[in-house]
This record gives sequence, structure tokens and C-alpha cells, in this order.
Amino acid sequence: MSYRKGLVTVAVDSEVRRERTNVRTNVRHVPGPCAHWSDQDADFIREILDLVGDKWSVLIVGTLSDGPVRYSDLACAIPGISQRMLTLTLKRLQRSGLVDRTAYAEVPPRVEYSLTGLGNSLLTTVLELAAWSADRHDEIRRHQRTYDTRNA
Repeated sequence: MSYRKGLVTVAVDSEVRRERTNVRTNVRHVPGPCAHWSDQDADFIREILDLVGDKWSVLIVGTLSDGPVRYSDLACAIPGISQRMLTLTLKRLQRSGLVDRTAYAEVPPRVEYSLTGLGNSLLTTVLELAAWSADRHDEIRRHQRTYDTRNA
């Protein structure tokens, strides 16, 4: 009997999984920006947006816009970033092919970071996003204060 119960549980679990899949499929039929992407594409898009939309990534890509920059100069150019976060973000950007790292065999050692062709193709979008944020700073802060006052 417990064996059958196990089989029934498996059947129920399969049905639940099938229903969840159908829900995602049905959601995909609703018009919107994600409607034409497969689940795999949507997952990848989310992963890349998490990377390139991260505040440190945007600032690093923007800082590298004028050409190669040494690690220490990057750290100075980006207020508030810790060495750990700078290192982790640079590695993530390298892994995705957006940033190159060049180490020179000198004393003392010198390391420079630069945008790849792929990174340069992202640059316009990143700079436009940063400019949009700066241009609307006062308006956004006003809305935040109004919201916070109403919901306090």
C-alpha cells in the first residue's frame, strides 16, 4: 500500500509539474516584452541584465569608456566601491567577455582593464542609462519623498 501511495504521489507531483509548465506557457501567450522568448532565453536575458544592470558594472563600463585603466585608478574613479567588489565585478565582466585584463611583467606589476568589442557595444546603452538617471535625479527624488511621506 505504501508503494502505491508512493506511485500516486509521483503521479500527483508529475501533474503539478505539468500544471506549472502550462502556467508558464500560458503566461508567455500574454502580450508583453517577454512573450516571444523561450524560458531558456528569458533566463539568460535575466542573467545578463543582472550583470550589466548592476550599479558597479555600469560604473566600471562607463569608467573604461576612454580606454585602458589600471586597477588602482578604477578604484579611485568609482566612489564607494570596495576592493573586493571591484575585483568580483571585474571578474564577472571578464567572464562574460565585456572586459579584458592585461597584466604587464614589470616591477612593480601593472594590470590594466579595457572594454572588449562586446563591452564597447554595451557602452552607448550604459552611458544613456547613466545620463537618464542623472537628468531625472531631482524628479525621481521628489517622487520618492512624496511616496515616503504618504506611506510613513
